[in-house]
Amino acid sequence: MKIIVGLGNPGKEYEKTRHNVGWMVLDKLAWLAEAHERKQAGKETWTKSTKTKLAYLKIDINGQDVELIKPLTFMNNSGEAVAYAAKKHSLKAEDIFVVYDDVDLPLGKIRIGKFESSGGHNGIKSIIEHLKNKNFIRFRVGINKETPSKIPVEKLVLQKFGLLEKNKINSSIEKTAEAIILALIEPLEKVMNKFN
Repeated sequence: MKIIVGLGNPGKEYEKTRHNVGWMVLDKLAWLAEAHERKQAGKETWTKSTKTKLAYLKIDINGQDVELIKPLTFMNNSGEAVAYAAKKHSLKAEDIFVVYDDVDLPLGKIRIGKFESSGGHNGIKSIIEHLKNKNFIRFRVGINKETPSKIPVEKLVLQKFGLLEKNKINSSIEKTAEAIILALIEPLEKVMNKFN
């Protein structure tokens, strides 16, 4: 079994912001896996657990059991939900995929792999602290503006995508979902070569 974690912030005001790209990828992934035909996908079918502070959706991708997870803590405490799910399913770090926004990458760029540090991302910092392990698989989705901006990072990540950015980020979200599907059945190196 694998868990695929999408990072984001709960609440209507954050729904379409740059910081919620991880949640957007999970929604696309559920749709691509054709779970919607089995009435498994859709906002109303995510199961919310207030005790464990996460929402989850169990789906089947290429015959493999997968649990999609959206932590319902705010970004800085994402590790709580991830550690709970990892312990519940007795998973190794390599069985955990984490999808998140990366302000250091240009809009639409994808980077996949295992990385040494959090890259300054507070959600990733929290996951490393709670898992006491950094070897989970990461899917980083670029969200930075194409034109240089003087907006502080903490404000930039809470902005919505502009009209001219939407096509590029939607394409990137779909590619990231496809990369995750491939990573469930192929070696990570092959996925990295195809999508990085």
